[in-house]
Amino acid sequence: MLLPRLIPCMDVHHGRTVKGVEFEGLVDSGDPVQLALQYAAGGADELVWLEISATVEGQKLPLEKIRELRARLNIPLTVGGGIHTLSDAEQLLQHGADKVSINSAALQIPSLITEVARRWGSQCMVVSVDVRWTEQGYSVFSHGGRRPAGRELGKWIHEADERGAGEFLLTSIAHDGGQDGYDVAMLDYARQFTRRPIIASGGAGSADHLAIALERGHTALLLASILHQGRASISTLKSQLQQRGFQVRGQNQRS
Repeated sequence: MLLPRLIPCMDVHHGRTVKGVEFEGLVDSGDPVQLALQYAAGGADELVWLEISATVEGQKLPLEKIRELRARLNIPLTVGGGIHTLSDAEQLLQHGADKVSINSAALQIPSLITEVARRWGSQCMVVSVDVRWTEQGYSVFSHGGRRPAGRELGKWIHEADERGAGEFLLTSIAHDGGQDGYDVAMLDYARQFTRRPIIASGGAGSADHLAIALERGHTALLLASILHQGRASISTLKSQLQQRGFQVRGQNQRS
């Protein structure tokens, strides 16, 4: 098994880290740059920065904030939100992002996945997917989980994989912020359609939840509420995983 990647996520809204439940009821959790540096110093393996309202509100890309963070950061950084064009992706990569995460724009213009992958390599093209169980099965949503995208999860993952996606960030809307465990059934289902890495997002509330996902072979684990609310630290979670027999990556080790 690959060593786990514990990946703190900053959902950023108007310059502040926020977190809610099922994408609603957002609560301020602090300055994203300072939180990112704190988590990196505490042993995070990678970081994700998502401008969660950028697509809906048409906000500008946080280029100077990303530049500021990169100047002090020594672990991989994925940035998403508000990326609509190849130029948007290029600006973020030039300002210090290692990977770009595209959600709504990829659904609207799937060729954007191919263009980014061809230009900079699949390793920096992360397709973010927000998912909810509906009568039609696992349904994909866009615009911050607000709009049904008319896509079924497995078919979309397969198409995005074929187009050059190097990684998937898969969020269960129903589990988001609930801290009651990842939607491992959804993750297991998605795994059938790609051999690319899948980052599990939505529901982490304890080391037990991480261990359950790891036992099922899901090794990239996003963390948000559990960290922002001070319920656990990266170092504590890694220690608890080690006590359960899992090997973990060393602090500040670039993957």
